[in-house]
This record gives sequence, structure tokens and C-alpha cells, in this order.
Amino acid sequence: MLEELINERRKKLERIRDKGIDPYPAAARRTARISDTVKNFQKLSKSKKRVQLAARIAGLRDQGGVIFLDVQDESGRVQAVLKKENLKDFSFWKEVLDRGDFLEIGGSAFLTKRGEKSIEVKTVRLLTKSLRPLPTDWYGLDDVETRLRRRYVDLVVHPEVRELFQKKSLFWQSMRDCMRGEGFMEVETPVFEQTPGGADATPFATHLNALDIDLYLRISLELYQKRLLVGGFEKVFEIGRVFRNEGIDAEHLQDYTALEFYWAYADYKELMKFVEKLYKTAIKKTFGTLRITSQGHTANWGTKWKTLDYSHAFKEATGIELRGVHADTLYQKALKLHLEPARGLGVGRLIDLIYKKTVRPHVIQPTFLVNHPVAVSPLAKRHPDDPEITQRIQVLAYGTELGNGWSELNDPLDQKQRFEEQMRLRAAGDEEAQMMDEDFVEALEYGMPPAAGFGLSERLFSVLVDKPVRETVFFPLMRPK
Repeated sequence: MLEELINERRKKLERIRDKGIDPYPAAARRTARISDTVKNFQKLSKSKKRVQLAARIAGLRDQGGVIFLDVQDESGRVQAVLKKENLKDFSFWKEVLDRGDFLEIGGSAFLTKRGEKSIEVKTVRLLTKSLRPLPTDWYGLDDVETRLRRRYVDLVVHPEVRELFQKKSLFWQSMRDCMRGEGFMEVETPVFEQTPGGADATPFATHLNALDIDLYLRISLELYQKRLLVGGFEKVFEIGRVFRNEGIDAEHLQDYTALEFYWAYADYKELMKFVEKLYKTAIKKTFGTLRITSQGHTANWGTKWKTLDYSHAFKEATGIELRGVHADTLYQKALKLHLEPARGLGVGRLIDLIYKKTVRPHVIQPTFLVNHPVAVSPLAKRHPDDPEITQRIQVLAYGTELGNGWSELNDPLDQKQRFEEQMRLRAAGDEEAQMMDEDFVEALEYGMPPAAGFGLSERLFSVLVDKPVRETVFFPLMRPK
């Protein structure tokens, strides 16, 4: 059936070319977008001023001597009316036009007998001949896998999907505007790294032929921005892609957009104040409200956020005191929780595994999780009053993590020791443990000012719109058919 429809359109394409018409001209001549035409409709209909639109046919209804077209561009949709008495080539256009074609149409605004805003078409010019039929109500595009594989079609037939991505663009622009408004400079740092770092994740490996060296795609935006603090910049941020060779689920993708920023001479307490302002500003500008419902829960982002102590919450949920805890105790607890922990996991990885099962799912309202154990925070500065915990914060809501930051570790000796511990974990089989980065340690030896850093990803947006993260990405990676 589909092949028959495609063949029929190819025959129409031949007819168009036989008539000497270029079915794919290089440019269009339009005087207005559809939204502007609709907005100024009353003025245009009174003046009979000619408008010229460039748009795709979204609907086509043949009424004999009249053809009604629903045409749409990025800004909106309007009805275009082709009448036999207005077009010398009416019969030709009637035979060759299809839903999905792009047209340049010129005419005047008028109201139909039913009161519908329309364009009475006086000239038609083909801009693009579509060779594949678009889905309709009878030939649907409801399957998620199909929609994601053919996202370009999804965007054509589902205006709400286009609106979602317009909202996502506004979300990132709001973040960027807020950062710049606070004096942060936007930077770009390398995507290829010789030593991946800044997070616990499995990297993608590649090879650079020109230098004959193995490289990794970055798993975070952190360590090069901290080198910039060493170099004298005080407030920097980057919005860019990061890559992690791990599972894909409702909250995780193998490549995604993240925002990270680093702020010299600030600590985690100042960080908490700014992060709360950043989130509230972006959410309000993007959604027009600070009360957002997601996953069956309504969170009020406009209130003063709560704080939750990591160790206290962990003990309350599990009965385990984290201070001085042994890996075997945590391993046995993980087994009881059916978490299937791998042998050889360190204390930090086991704590994190159990925490994500027992504590995090129950935090619904916007909350700062604070005072993380050193074992789960290899890059965070120790707390001056308690060397067993760190000056770290995480933003939690709807039972998931929506941001992460800390007072940055700038003691090169402490940092090297933590890298060495991570390397011991890698040797024991933990593929996500961090690698030793001698160059970064050397940079710290030149001196990095006290600083706070923070990162968030597009998971925040996907949770706010209550959709799996891959549905909020234009073209998520899919398994080949």
C-alpha cells in the first residue's frame, strides 16, 4: 500500500517536471509568517492587501471546483482556499498536489461563510514535492518507537511535540541568561580527553589517527573548567554534550546536554542560594508557574527549599550508621534489598546503591541533600567540622536527583589520594570508578582558589515535563532495525 502511494506521487512528480516546473526551487518568496497573518487578519481582510505565504500542506479537501488546504509553517496554521475561477492552472494543481507538499501561495485574507479565517489563493508555486505520505488519523503515528525513529514526521503531525522543544529551548536560554546575569562567562572545553573525569561513569573510547593516541569522550564538564579557575577566571559555565557508555532508561541517555558552572571564592552555602534562584528563575520563565506536577506528584518550587542530612536520612531508612561502616555490612544490606551488588564494590558505591533505593524515592518536594560521606564524593571538599563528610549538595525532587554540586577540592595531595583510592576500586573491578588524572593534579599544585561547582542535566527538563528523557531529545539513539 505504501509503495503504491509513493509510486503515485512519483508519477505526479514527472507530470510537474513535464510541465516545466521545478519541483524543488532554491528559494521561496514570502511576505509574512502564518502567525503574523492570523494576528493581523482583520486589518488584512479590510485592506485586501496581498499576502504571500510559504507553508506545508497539512490537510487537503477537494470539493470539486474548490480545494481547501490547511497549510502550516513553524508559527501556525491557516486555511487556504483554491478556486477554479481564480487559478488558470486549477485542474493541474488539483491533480498533482498532496498532503505534505510545500507551497508558496499568494492571495488575500477573507472569512468563509462558516467564519473561518482563510486565504483566497490567487497564485500557487510549488516549493517541494513530497514523495512519502504523512501519517493521518487513519494511518497513525502513535507508537513511541516509530515516533522517535521518524522524529521529523512526529514534529509535522504533532504540534504539541514542536511546542515541547520550543519550551526546551526556552528552558536552556533561561538558564544561560541567569548565569550571564550573575557575571558568569560561558566557555567551551574539550570533548576529547586523555583521562575522563569529573563523574563516576563508563566512558566511550576512541582513537585519534593524527596523533596516534587513544582518547575518551568526556563524561562531565568539570575538570577543564577547574583548570580555568587555576588560570585566573573566577566565574565560568558551559552548556554542552557529555557522553556515558551506560544504560538507557527513563532518566539516562548515552549522550545528553548538561550545564556545569564553577565559582571561585564561593562555598557550598553560597552555592545553595544561587542554585535555588537559578532553578526558580528558569522554571518560572519556561512554564509560567512554580507548581509543577510530575510522576503523579505536585512539587512547589516556589517555597524555601528544605535540607536533608545524608547520614541521618540513610540511618532512618536502613538502620545503618554510616560512620565507620564496613563494606560487608553494606553488601549484605544490598542483598536483602535485592539490588544484586557486584563483588568488589567499595563502601562509597554500596552506600550510593542503597541510598538510591531507600532514601531518594521518598523525597518529593524540592530539597537540598547535604553532608555526603567522603566515600561517595571523591571531588568534594571535606567539611571543616567533620572530615568524614563533605561540603556537597544535591537537588532532589519527585524521588530523583536533579542537580549536584559542592565546595571544590583544591588540596592537590588530598585529591591525589582520592584518585588513588578510585584506581584501587577500578583494579578491583569497578569500571565506573574515576581514573588518575596526573595533569589535573599538577594543575592543582599551581594553586586553585577555593571554589564551588555545580552541574545539572536535561533530566531536569524531562522530569518537569513528565516525560522519559529520550522523548525530550530530538533524535535519541535507537537500536538499528
